[in-house]
This record gives sequence, C-alpha cells and structure tokens, in this order.
Amino acid sequence: MINFTLHRYIFRELFRVFVLATAALTMILSLGLMIPPIQKYGVGPDQIVHLLGYFLPITLTFVLPMSALFASSLVYGRFASDNEINACKASGVSVMSLVYPGLFLALAVSITTLVLSFHVVPAFVHRAEKAIKANSKQMLFRNIHRNGYCELNRKKLMIYADRADPKNNILTGVSIIKQVNGVTTKLITAEKAKILIDQTGSENVVRVVAIETYQIDDFSQEYFKELPVSERFDSLLRDDIKFKRNDQIKKIKADMMEFYPIRQEAIDARGQLAVEMLSEDIMDRISDKNNFHYQFERADKIIVFTAHKSSVLSEGTINLTGPIVLTEFDAVTHAKICQWESTHGKIRLEDPDQIETSLYMVLENPRWDRGGGINGLTPQHVIKKLPMPEKILDQLGIEGLLGTLDSAEAILKGKPSDELLNSIQAIKRNIRKTYIEIIAETHSRLIFGIGCISLILTSIALGIMLKGGHLLSAFGISSVPFGVLIIFMMSGRQLTKHPDMTPSTGLYVMWSGLLLLTLLMLGLYRKLLKT
Repeated sequence: MINFTLHRYIFRELFRVFVLATAALTMILSLGLMIPPIQKYGVGPDQIVHLLGYFLPITLTFVLPMSALFASSLVYGRFASDNEINACKASGVSVMSLVYPGLFLALAVSITTLVLSFHVVPAFVHRAEKAIKANSKQMLFRNIHRNGYCELNRKKLMIYADRADPKNNILTGVSIIKQVNGVTTKLITAEKAKILIDQTGSENVVRVVAIETYQIDDFSQEYFKELPVSERFDSLLRDDIKFKRNDQIKKIKADMMEFYPIRQEAIDARGQLAVEMLSEDIMDRISDKNNFHYQFERADKIIVFTAHKSSVLSEGTINLTGPIVLTEFDAVTHAKICQWESTHGKIRLEDPDQIETSLYMVLENPRWDRGGGINGLTPQHVIKKLPMPEKILDQLGIEGLLGTLDSAEAILKGKPSDELLNSIQAIKRNIRKTYIEIIAETHSRLIFGIGCISLILTSIALGIMLKGGHLLSAFGISSVPFGVLIIFMMSGRQLTKHPDMTPSTGLYVMWSGLLLLTLLMLGLYRKLLKT
C-alpha cells in the first residue's frame, strides 16, 4: 500500500511537469515548423490554426523525449534533495522501486514515439499537404500578388503576372516560362490567363488557359487564341522518405517507381530513349530501298518524309540532314496538301517530362509547293502534335520502365547517347540513395524510440545522484547523452550514404550509440545501488 501511494505521488508529479513542458515546447517548435510552408506557399492566417493541429504529431516526436527527460530529472532531483528518498530507504522502500513511475513514463513515451514516427506523423503530413493544396488557387494568387510570380513543380513552370484577380481567377500581363532540367524551352506571353485547379487526382494540377497568346521556343514563334498549360504543385513534404508511412516505404522498396522523384527521372529518361529508338527506326526506313520513307499519322494529316540521315542530339532532339522531302496529305481524302524540300530539319519531344507526349518537326528554310504553280520559300516550317509510333510506346510502358531503361543498350541497335547513359546512371544512383535512406530512416525511428527508455532512466539516476546541486543541473547533464545519441544517429546516417562504405557500417554506428547509452544507464544504476 505504501509503495502504491508513493508511486502515485511520484507519477502525479512527473505527469504534471511532463504535460507543462510538452505544451510549452510544442507551441514553440510548431511555429518553427510552419515558417517554411508559410514563406514558400503564402499560407493565409485562416489556415495557420489548422496547420498547428496537423504539425502537432511531428513536433511531439521530438518534444516528448525532451519533456520526459526534463520532468524525470527535475522531479527525482527534487525528491532526492528534500531527503524524501532517504526517508523511503529508512522505511524499507528500495530505490529501484521508486524508479517504477519513471520507467512507466519512459515506456509510454517510447511506444508513443514509435507509433508517431511510423504511422501518425506521415498520415498528418499527408493531411497537412491536402489542407494547404485545398487552397491552391489562393496560394497561387497570393504568391503572384506578393512576389509577382509563382513557381510550380520545382521551377518547371514559372508564372509571372502584372495583376492578379482571385475573384474571377484571372491574371493579366502574363508571362509563362517552361523549363526542362533548368533550361528554358518555351516562353509564353499573353494579355490575360484564366487559372483552373484540378484536384481530382492524387496531385493538384494548375491549368493556365492563356488568351491572345504568343509562344516562343527554340524553333518557332506562334500565335494562339487560347493555349492551355498545365503543371503540378510542388510536393510540400511527401517527396521525402522521412514522411512516408510504413506501408508506403514497403511499396517503394518493392517498386521504386512509387517514389515520385525517381518516377519523374525515369519518365525523363524514357523520353530520351524513345527519341533514340525513333531515330533508329527512321534510319532503318529511309535506308530501305523498297520503303525509303517514314510516316506520321495525325488526326487531320498524314506526314510522309524521307531524308539522307537521322541522328540524335541532346535534350530529346533528332537531327535530320538533307535532302529532306516531306509531303502532307489529308487524313480523310488522302489528297496531297503540300510538299516541302529542305536540307536540314529536326524532330523533338514537345514535353519530355510527361508520360503522354507528342513530337514536333521543324524544317529550316524549306521550299514548298502546293501544286498548280503555287510555291515559294519560307524561313521555317513547323509541324506539331505528331504522335510517337505505337511500336515504340509499346516497348516503353510505365510498368517495368526501370528494367527497360536498364536494358537500353540491348534495345538500341547502336550505342546509347551519353545523355541517356548519364540519365540511367543518375537513376541508379538515386535508387541506391533512396534504398539507403529507407534503411537509415527505419533504423533511426527504432533507435530514437527505444533510446527514450535509456535516456529517461539515465536522467532519473542523474537527478538522484546530483541532489546536492541545482535542480536543473541534472537536466543539463542528462541532455548530454541525448545529444550524443543524436550525433551517433546523424553520423551513422551519413556513413550509410558514403560511397566507399557499406550501409551496414552506418547502421553499426547508429546502434552503437544506443548501446553506449544503455551501458551508461546500467553503470549509473549500479553505482546508485551501491550508495
């Protein structure tokens, strides 16, 4: 009965200090975590309260161990300094039995931390992102109003505007820049543009319908009455392994295409491989004496051409050398529309980073002939929306794409381009990096969760042993093992990524930090029992 009363008394004191410390630290760290999304996305004041709730589990993962450390060192330190422990010992109550409330708190914090890190935090990050993305239009207009521009999908699309009218979803004085691998590929200017947000899929997509538009790219300048441009919003936190649920991590380990950054790199490399396969297919056809032309079939036109040679340039471009003879036929009547002759041309992917992409063809300084004596010379002729041949697309399905890219040398008759080989090597490096991050993240969560028990028990022992000093001195000294554990974890994570070391080396370092902490705890309690 005496032990039960003592345990309840100690646990009540522990719980009171623990809750107060948790509340204070949570408020401070939650506001700190919210600053980056507020700065980046222009989150409004009305969303801040909701975000505090969504970021709460992330904050608690770090706050709970520190609060428990503070509460245990402070409560047991005061208990010892007031000679209450000596009184208990004189009454026949052992010191170890007094530790039971602290052990219960340690186990509760450890289990809670593991559940938070493996399950709750990723789920709440997903909800936080959905909450932010639910106001995508508001964020886009706020960023344009504040900065004059808005970035989408890691600067793949930059939208500039002179004025923003969120009530009518209209931008005026619009300039849009499309980039691939940091290189500008298209510049679009328009008097105004209408903003539409597609939230039906897993990702929010911004659709910009530019009105009275001029589009400038490497090969042409064109006018459009309306021109739609689409791009996804940046992922707030979900593109990081740290914020993946356990089931998501398992899916990524089973198929790396489930991880968006790798998926997007693979789609980019797929575009380059498709272009190189197309170049070889064109060369095979135009070299065939019985069938020396190549054909594209569009909805309204059939394009038939022949050339002297086809070769691959960088950034998804095929170079055609002349003489090039291209004939356009009506897709329905098969009547001849026009014939073009040129010495130089190019075929290029319109959107290399998209799954469903089309081609466009450019002839430089071609002569044209519509028949009946109607002919002439023009600086450039551009044919857009040419479909990629089905036989090439059939070999480049998204399912099994990583394996297809890995066997690119066997698929192509000639040597793959340096650009394609570099892209494939980059994907392999990122797959290895992601796999290592998964291992390191899983072990970090386990070590941090289990380490809470040793940390809290260590702070209890130090609180009792340092009863002669200031009450906070035990907490300060107890924080040292906590810092050492974090250092071992961070060092181990870095070592897992080191190219000259195996990931197991880093894991050994991470777990050795927990082992040292446990040995320190056992040593302190051995000394405590002797005294």
